[in-house]
Amino acid sequence: MVGRREKAQSFCKSRVGVAIAIGVLLGCVFALCFPSGFVSISNPAPILNHRFVKSIAQVGSTLCESSERINLLKSEFVTASEKNAELKKQVRELNEKIRLAEQRKDQAEKQVLVLGDQKKAGPFGTVKGLRTNPSVLPDESVNPRLAKILEKVAVNRELIVALANSNVKQMLEVWFTNIKRVGISNYLVVALDEEIAKYCESKDVPVYKRDPDKVIDSVARTGGNHAVSGLKFRILREFLQLGYSVLLSDVDIVYLQNPFDHLYRDSDVESMTDGHDNMTAYGYNNVFDEPGMGWARYAHTMRIWVYNSGFFYIRPTIPSIELLDRVANRLSKEQAWDQAVFNEELFFPSHPGYEGLHASRRTMDFYLFMNSKVLFKTVRKDANLSKLKPVIVHVNYHPDKLPRMIAIVKFYVNGKQDALKPFPDGSDW
Repeated sequence: MVGRREKAQSFCKSRVGVAIAIGVLLGCVFALCFPSGFVSISNPAPILNHRFVKSIAQVGSTLCESSERINLLKSEFVTASEKNAELKKQVRELNEKIRLAEQRKDQAEKQVLVLGDQKKAGPFGTVKGLRTNPSVLPDESVNPRLAKILEKVAVNRELIVALANSNVKQMLEVWFTNIKRVGISNYLVVALDEEIAKYCESKDVPVYKRDPDKVIDSVARTGGNHAVSGLKFRILREFLQLGYSVLLSDVDIVYLQNPFDHLYRDSDVESMTDGHDNMTAYGYNNVFDEPGMGWARYAHTMRIWVYNSGFFYIRPTIPSIELLDRVANRLSKEQAWDQAVFNEELFFPSHPGYEGLHASRRTMDFYLFMNSKVLFKTVRKDANLSKLKPVIVHVNYHPDKLPRMIAIVKFYVNGKQDALKPFPDGSDW
């Protein structure tokens, strides 16, 4: 018993010794690893202050960096916007070049179809050159709204177009009343002010009100007959770009037949003339006499009276669009009459310092497409000629337009034989 108790006491002492040894060992380890202890509380305030200052510094630094970053992003955005605008401009220019290239390709292909392979010249008197230029490729992106209107109004991709503002309201009524009476459906009024747009709508007249344009609108609202007439060369360009042939008409015109039944459509421009007989209308050899030159006193010149820029048929071709551009450009820089500029660009040949327009042209029959000089000076006095019924009569030679238009309707439509008699050949002023 005594021996067993001694063994138990000895075992307990050994266990205590081991535990003490382990504790001492761990203490040494912690003393080596953590010489300042787990938590130092000798001076806590400086530690807290250091951490607070460090946090504030970090926040300030972050705010500073954010402000600089925002400014940098703004700068990058401005730069990107400028680059984007420049790229858009380049895209538009490239699209325009592509469109023109396609037009030239289309023109070349059609000319090849017309001309075919190169051939030898035929027998004398059988050779004829190409007169009819191909139409441009329609581009509806130019004016989608107008494109939709023309799709409804035009017949065989052609129509009559007139420009009008409130100053010509009474003449406009005579104009469209006779167009309706003849049975013409493919016509359109380009309203240059809101009053005319509403008036046409109330009369069931096809009308197109353009989008605002400062340059054009200033003339459109207050301009007289000649000023408004000059606008057409700018406005008609979109019609041609959309692929439509246009019979441009002033409003001082009385329609007695359908003009589309009397067109040839073989030229870029087919126009009525201001001429009053075969020589003045279609051209003649005029001899200039200079006695001082002796043997060479006589010089031969070619004369033709001008085309009337208030009534002409123009096809959607490259030369036709070039004509409109040339006239519009000159009228924007010069104080000139649009009809004079129109004819100069059509007829003047190429010469040093000037490249002429390569457009084909045809003069309309001056008895069918009659000006008011022909009517009042010649036709009304001739029993045979007065029996002929013109397609249109244009009161272009006389300032008292409205009463003469009404008299023309009475004479040709109502059969009143003396309706034209009260008027003089010319004007009283």
